[in-house]
Amino acid sequence: MELLSNYPPKVILALGESFSGNKDIFDWLLDNFPELAAFSSSVRGSTEANDWLMKNKYYAFSALDQAIDGNESAADWLKKYDYTLELYLVDACNNKQEAIDFLNNNDFTVISYLAQQINKFRDSMVYDHHKMHF
Repeated sequence: MELLSNYPPKVILALGESFSGNKDIFDWLLDNFPELAAFSSSVRGSTEANDWLMKNKYYAFSALDQAIDGNESAADWLKKYDYTLELYLVDACNNKQEAIDFLNNNDFTVISYLAQQINKFRDSMVYDHHKMHF
């Protein structure tokens, strides 16, 4: 399973930094954790990266990307398969204070940081909602 809590905090920090355009960190993810690099690219709008996630059976990362964008069926899929931490990330990426507080108060500050980085990226971009549906 590709639960975020299975990755060391430094890897989640690197994932967060990949949203700031740090090519060296992205390349390190690509070499060491290609599923996280693909997730980062997918969140940033790459349908090819999302296709790679699906082809390589990283369904939870594809669903996570889609749920962050508000796709309710993707969020339902995450719920069905008990991706609770990822659902908190989805809510934190959508600025739900209860989720942000939960992450910060329950030893998931690195996931909260990831949400902040995704939000910074999303806030700085003109967003394309023409992504594939999950």
